[in-house]
Amino acid sequence: MSKLAIVFGFVAAAAIIIYLTMVRGHDAPDALPVAPPLPGSATPAPTPVAAASVEVTFEYSTEKREWLEAAVADFARANPGIKVTLVGKGSLEAEAAILDGTDKPVLWSPADTMVANLLASEWETKTGHALYATSGDAAPQPLLLTPLVFAVWEDRAKVLVDAPGGGLSWKRIHDAVASPRGWPGIGGKPAWGFVKLGHTDPTRSNSGTQAIALMAFEFFGKTSGLTVEQLLDPKFQAYLQQIELGVPHFEASTGTFMTDMIRFGPSKYDIAVVYESLAVSQLANAQGRWGSLHIYYPPVTIWSDHPVAILGGDWVTPAQRAAAGKLVAFLRSQAEQATALKFGFRPEDPSVPMKSADPANPFTKMAEFGLALELPPAAQPLDGAVVRNLMQLWTRVVPKK
Repeated sequence: MSKLAIVFGFVAAAAIIIYLTMVRGHDAPDALPVAPPLPGSATPAPTPVAAASVEVTFEYSTEKREWLEAAVADFARANPGIKVTLVGKGSLEAEAAILDGTDKPVLWSPADTMVANLLASEWETKTGHALYATSGDAAPQPLLLTPLVFAVWEDRAKVLVDAPGGGLSWKRIHDAVASPRGWPGIGGKPAWGFVKLGHTDPTRSNSGTQAIALMAFEFFGKTSGLTVEQLLDPKFQAYLQQIELGVPHFEASTGTFMTDMIRFGPSKYDIAVVYESLAVSQLANAQGRWGSLHIYYPPVTIWSDHPVAILGGDWVTPAQRAAAGKLVAFLRSQAEQATALKFGFRPEDPSVPMKSADPANPFTKMAEFGLALELPPAAQPLDGAVVRNLMQLWTRVVPKK
């Protein structure tokens, strides 16, 4: 009987070992069976599931790509629940796409307030209601600042500035461009040929729109309040047409146009009308290639203030609006504004100093090339109707190139 018990015990133990081996083979390694909860015991709380991310599509003008990408990366690390999708697009292209419903971003930041005013005006005309406020705290807020400047090859600039009645103004450029004798007619070298001015197409690029706006402001001796009626003045139209004779080709992109100026030198452009921030980014590349490239400020400049608007379209949810507001506050914070300097922009926040001991600060490093802290008066942004009529005027009086 004792032998039978021993055999029976051995067989039972073997069966148990085989059974446990089969169970472990189907479970995760080292998993042990979990007993069901006892009757009346509390049910274990479920594991928390992370909240779904809020996605904010941010359409922006490409001049500020490097700064914005770096700033949004900082924001993402601090706000993992908000996904920001950046879409770079030219200001006027984006304005048209939002107006016709092709693009439906939550946030939009064109290069300047003139384009923001243009969309606000045209959206209200089309729909009968506002896409965003144009005044007060709810209006688009500036992110960065950069003025429009002349970038001129130094030997050409010396002729323009030193000649009788000189100085770099639109009137001086008009007289130089309109001269049938070209550079020799104003004291330059015959080998330089005609005076070649460069700016972008005002119907496709914001810097081009700013350029012709400044021509109008200087012609009428104003810094604000330009009207549609003034644009109808035949004398101004002739003045505009004569200046534009000096532009060999109207590019769609300020960056492409500036690169061509550096690549081909004064054989293509003697004078360029560009954003200061873009000129800053290219000054080092220009030096010693075709001589020295310098920055000059027109008597009246105009700001690209890169306003950012939270759109009020029916595609924007309350959660997206709240997340967008958080991102805007972050971008306008002192810490992020301070980083603008290294990208060639002027901080929007006046508490951020322009001068610093940092040797890489372009406003210290490039002062010898004309980069200045003190600026001439700035014109006020045109309202939407004037912007649209100015662009229409340009297409009527300037031959296609």
